[in-house]
Amino acid sequence: MKYFKSQMKQLVKENKELQVHLKELINEHDLEKNFALKALYHSEVADGGRYQTAYQALDVPKE
Repeated sequence: MKYFKSQMKQLVKENKELQVHLKELINEHDLEKNFALKALYHSEVADGGRYQTAYQALDVPKE
C-alpha cells in the first residue's frame, strides 16, 4: 500500500479521532503538518492499522 497525501488528508477530514491525533502529533513533536500526516499514516493506516480499510476505500474510483 502506498502513501498518498491527498487520500490521507481526506481520511483525516472525515474522522474526528484522526484529527485530534494529528494535532497531538504536530504539537508534541513540533512537526510540520505534512510530516505529521505521514507519521499518522504509518502509525494508524499502514500494515494493518485500524484505518487501513477506510484509507483503501478512498482509492476506489468513483463512478
